[in-house]
Amino acid sequence: HIHINVDYPFDLTGILFFPKIKPNMELQKNKIQLYQSQVFITDNVEGIVPDFLTLLHGVIDSKDIPLNVSRSYLQADGNVKKISGHITKKVADKLEEMFKADRTDFEAKWKDISVIIEYGMVTEEKFYERAKKFNLLKSVIDDHHYTMEEYLEKISALQTDKEGQRVILYASNADAQHSYIQKAKAEGYDVILLESPIAGHSIQKFEGSEEKVRFARVDSDLLDKLIPKGDERPSILTDKEVESLKGHIEAALNSKTYTVRTEALGSDDAPMLITIPEFMRRMKEMSATGGGGLMGMGDFPVSYDLVVNTNHPLSGKILQAEGEERDGLIAHAKDLALLQQNLLQGEALTSFVHRAMDRLV
Repeated sequence: HIHINVDYPFDLTGILFFPKIKPNMELQKNKIQLYQSQVFITDNVEGIVPDFLTLLHGVIDSKDIPLNVSRSYLQADGNVKKISGHITKKVADKLEEMFKADRTDFEAKWKDISVIIEYGMVTEEKFYERAKKFNLLKSVIDDHHYTMEEYLEKISALQTDKEGQRVILYASNADAQHSYIQKAKAEGYDVILLESPIAGHSIQKFEGSEEKVRFARVDSDLLDKLIPKGDERPSILTDKEVESLKGHIEAALNSKTYTVRTEALGSDDAPMLITIPEFMRRMKEMSATGGGGLMGMGDFPVSYDLVVNTNHPLSGKILQAEGEERDGLIAHAKDLALLQQNLLQGEALTSFVHRAMDRLV
């Protein structure tokens, strides 16, 4: 909680609490009560208190706020604007004080307060500059928390691409994206967890404010594409074989949902991978949470990149097979790729299970 007690240049007292926010919980406003000399005025403090702080709970009392005036008057009143700015400053002061006084305790509370801090950083530039010092990023690899400055120092050696961009790999769901996280870990990379409903907006703010920083979801492409270093692995197939393989797969899928790409990966990597282009996925997510996305993006058709590993033994097997056998190999590998992304559902999942059971007998 945060105590407010000011008598100059205006009178202001109060106490504000951070509510405990659970995953997927609807954020509620109208939980701050505004008083003038202990006389209740309103619990709708939008325009008086900065938008992100309307998610807090508590009480504010000031004799400098007039009674019985319109909301437009309150929003235009000079004292009210100063009060709004001062409350933001007090919240930032208190959070920084908590962070410095007992970082371990602050990290323990982080999950409960992070969404409100993220919201403030996205919507209030002055708060962003203050909050950078105590905003935390949590690694799913070592389970530690880092400030942005600490984290960039941690990853700079390995996660800087050929253009000098420091690439922050992130997951939105540690369980659903587990295989991709483990692949990144095996390459020596780190991955942070960004699971708040406004993560897309936070990422956009960070990328626009920090120099040479880029975010990429760990399952949005191959690691070599997410952090390009300029090295290319040779393909064991000839160019003609690669073109033939791509043509067979496109013909078997016969769908505008997938864009087929061929890549020379390791022979122990998956034969096929499903990825969702970072930009498209991020715009859809931001559109779904309001603002920031492209208009109508929420209704945009879903499309995926189907990455075919030309160095996997299955690619050679597909080239040698014909007809139904070839189509069956392609369908099974594609469904495995969808399953890895938790995208295989309904009738397609039932069909996959039946095919898998048939192969056992």
